[in-house]
Amino acid sequence: MPVTQHTITGVEGGQRIDRWFRHRYPGLGHGRLEKLLRTGRIRVDGKRVKAAHRLSAGETICIPPMGSTVASPGQKTTAQSVRQRDAQADRDSIEAMTIYRDKAVLVLNKPPGLPVQGGLGQKDSLDVMLRNWTRSDDLPRLVHRLDKDTSGVMVVGLNRKTAGALAKAFRSRSVRKLYWAAVVGMPARRRGSINLPLIRRSGAGGERMVIAEDIETENAQRARTQYAVIDHAARHVTWLALMPMTGRKHQLRVHVSAIGTPILGDGKYGGSEAFVAGFSNKVHLHSKNLVAPHPNGGWIDAEAPLPPHMAETFDILGFGPRDDGDPFESGIGS
Repeated sequence: MPVTQHTITGVEGGQRIDRWFRHRYPGLGHGRLEKLLRTGRIRVDGKRVKAAHRLSAGETICIPPMGSTVASPGQKTTAQSVRQRDAQADRDSIEAMTIYRDKAVLVLNKPPGLPVQGGLGQKDSLDVMLRNWTRSDDLPRLVHRLDKDTSGVMVVGLNRKTAGALAKAFRSRSVRKLYWAAVVGMPARRRGSINLPLIRRSGAGGERMVIAEDIETENAQRARTQYAVIDHAARHVTWLALMPMTGRKHQLRVHVSAIGTPILGDGKYGGSEAFVAGFSNKVHLHSKNLVAPHPNGGWIDAEAPLPPHMAETFDILGFGPRDDGDPFESGIGS
């Protein structure tokens, strides 16, 4: 089979190259794709790129022969057939998550346990479900992320233009996000700002974000979080409001653990101290409210109710669930 070339269209622009291959060559494993990219057998505009490279309209992908074990674009596989059979279930799930929808944006209340994007060992993801949900050729696009185990408000652009506008708003810090968390213990101060840089580390337990001791020499990312105590149960478990002023991976989870109050159920960053007998072992972190400029003018102002495990914990502790208002000063960005 000869080497083939594909020029990225406007609809395809903006997505990662590994996702592009996953959708069009579903039989190509991630490990093999990484090797093809690393060795330069797959190139974009004649250059080597990494799996995280975001494609732009007009770029040309050089694709080597894949062999008979890899399905080519348009060829159905067992996995694709399963997705087709599950399409209605995915549509029903998206409708159940929907908080608000118009022609430009879709606002969802993502449940805990659902990954936003697929990966190794992941059967389902919000990204795949959205592709089954839409009947448009201009696919919905994710413009921000929530951890798999974090629930709450997520905004999706329903076409390339609106997704681009929303993504720009997130990058420029024109979006205000308010999280609720149940944490073990109680901060020394009832409100404050956590300003600790983060850096990615790999270890025996997998990849983690950690506090960087020297932001200059370690090439770390600046990260800042505001927090406020809303209520507490004998200082044993505390209801915190959290506002990330930067958008780093696992930022809230690392920051609250760093001040001695790990999120209830977050064993990754809190270890055994993150678990309390009698309460759910699920991560108690929820994106409660999000305010963002609407691509067509005006504002998106969305709130999401607590997931069942957090609502149960709040009820046991006498916290509510109830809306005690926003403890932070009004305004957007840092």
